[in-house]
Amino acid sequence: MIMPKGRVYTKEQIAAALQLYGKYKSMPKVIELLGYPALGTLCEWIRSYPELVTPPKQRSCRQASLELKKEAIRRCINGGESLRSVSKDIGYSSVAIWKWIRKYSEEGAVSLMNRTDKNIPVDPNDIRSAEDIEALKAQMIDMQMEIDILKETINVLKKDPGVNQEALSNREKAVIIDALKNKYSLPRLCRRLHISRSSYYYQEKAMRVEDKYRSLRERVAWLFHENYDAFGYRRIQMLLRREGRVISEKVIRRIMKQEGLTVRSPRRRKYSSYKGEIGPAPDNLIDRNFHADKPNQKWLTDITEFTIKAGKVYLSPIIDCMDGMPVSWTLGTSPDAALVNTMLKNAISLLKPDEHPIIHSDRGCHYRWPEWLNIIKESGLTRSMSSKGCSPDNSACEGFFGHLKNEMFYGRNWDKHTTEEFIQAVNAYINWYRTSRIKSTLGGLSPLEYRRRMGVGV
Repeated sequence: MIMPKGRVYTKEQIAAALQLYGKYKSMPKVIELLGYPALGTLCEWIRSYPELVTPPKQRSCRQASLELKKEAIRRCINGGESLRSVSKDIGYSSVAIWKWIRKYSEEGAVSLMNRTDKNIPVDPNDIRSAEDIEALKAQMIDMQMEIDILKETINVLKKDPGVNQEALSNREKAVIIDALKNKYSLPRLCRRLHISRSSYYYQEKAMRVEDKYRSLRERVAWLFHENYDAFGYRRIQMLLRREGRVISEKVIRRIMKQEGLTVRSPRRRKYSSYKGEIGPAPDNLIDRNFHADKPNQKWLTDITEFTIKAGKVYLSPIIDCMDGMPVSWTLGTSPDAALVNTMLKNAISLLKPDEHPIIHSDRGCHYRWPEWLNIIKESGLTRSMSSKGCSPDNSACEGFFGHLKNEMFYGRNWDKHTTEEFIQAVNAYINWYRTSRIKSTLGGLSPLEYRRRMGVGV
């Protein structure tokens, strides 16, 4: 064993590092892959143990023998095997075999000889003698067509090189034929791809027909992106119905799938303000019944955290159980008492004299501090708290946070935003949520539209 500074390495570890260095010839690459040693230590090992450095394997430049080439040509020409099957069997590419066949057809068997084959007697008409030269050229055309079809399958259809071409759909086959029909005859292409000419003409005509959903596609994409990429096909259908366009869910779902309009739904760990039991907790008066017949009967509150490159931002809202309306909210860079107390005071200022809602929260420390308790008492509000560590007890508020983060925060790059700019973006989203974000539970209306429809206060 060797004793480098501060750490002991075994001979096996040293040998592994030196073998990797021999493979990559890059000391940083070795350290990245293994996580050890230090750069200076690796230099010392290379100087001390040159015999352990495995030299990189030299690429073999093997040449096919004359007999192998002749056998490959026989299998393709006389045996009727495909270039791909022969290539897979002998270990040389389809292009290489095709070049052998082309050389042979033009110059005979002599053109297939390598330098090492100089002393081997060769009949110039070796393979050709039994074949008509025109038939040979026709077979070469078929082989070139096979290569071109494979290229189009990879480049145009973006398929894997090993795809079974017979398993392609008729539309995909028609696309390949369109790309090659100026080079090869249509009957030849159809035979090779196993598609009838009538099927090809049908697919070609179908592809020329103008997309009857083109304007709808544009509108669906606009509605999706205009609403924070947050609406699925059901809510897109509701928006279209408002415009007087009655489209089935099936059509909208298919268009969104074809256009790649997918709602993001990542999950992140939730911020917790729980600091232990610092005082008696009130009863859970809401008891997961988040239904309210009118505004300002039941309020929910909590704090959530956003982490961006510029720092952390905290949001504290009050959500009304009647329609999920954010009644009041504050944003800041610290989850302190001022954040929640300011929010509560702003919400209370909107109440009528006879309105004294229940305000429900989790067991966070913010909702047990003296100033919060004094504001609650002076305003005649009733406290309610979730059970310890039980997020479903405040699920309606958690749901608002989930919508906000999935629709506005996750999946977007906030690295170039300052905290002030991010706070403005969150404020803009919440205002959009109040005024424009439709909800199926409200009959396809936003919270503000629902209140106006019901004739209740905003």
